[in-house]
Amino acid sequence: MARLREEYNKKYKKEIMKELGYKNPMQVPTLKKIVVNIGAGEVVSNHSALEEIVEMFRLITGQKPIVNKAKKAVSSFKIRQGQEIGVSVTLRGERMWEFFDKLVNVVFPRTKDFRGFKTKSFDGLGNISVGIEDHTVFVEIDPNQVSKVRSLQVTIVTTAKDDNEGKVLLDKFGFPFVKDVNRS
Repeated sequence: MARLREEYNKKYKKEIMKELGYKNPMQVPTLKKIVVNIGAGEVVSNHSALEEIVEMFRLITGQKPIVNKAKKAVSSFKIRQGQEIGVSVTLRGERMWEFFDKLVNVVFPRTKDFRGFKTKSFDGLGNISVGIEDHTVFVEIDPNQVSKVRSLQVTIVTTAKDDNEGKVLLDKFGFPFVKDVNRS
């Protein structure tokens, strides 16, 4: 079992129940899935970039990604309908928990000039989307073998009903939020 999942079940679930005033453990929010994606618009001019991005995603997530295709043509970007323009992975279960552990405890601390995420990144339903500007912060990627530094988007979907529940849940795992400093 993943380390963070074990901590959640043994320790954090009870703390969140008490903090939010829940009587039933099924009310406590948890992680539902993590979606990682990247726009691969450069594939229009460089066809080998897609293979590189797919391999990068496979290394980072431990799962084969799907290639997303354009739903409609956009002439100003030279994109045709059905053209491959993105790559995404949806993680659930053990892989999700392992990836979340790696994200919070390895990737974010390795990010250059990182100060934390604002709580405005929540979507109103307890889910948060964050961007990672440099994919080489993942330990699986060898920076010497990279042809181009790419950024990716990570969406953490929870079962929380609102942003407060989502923040309480992610705070327990040490998710790095910007500290509110109230000056009087």
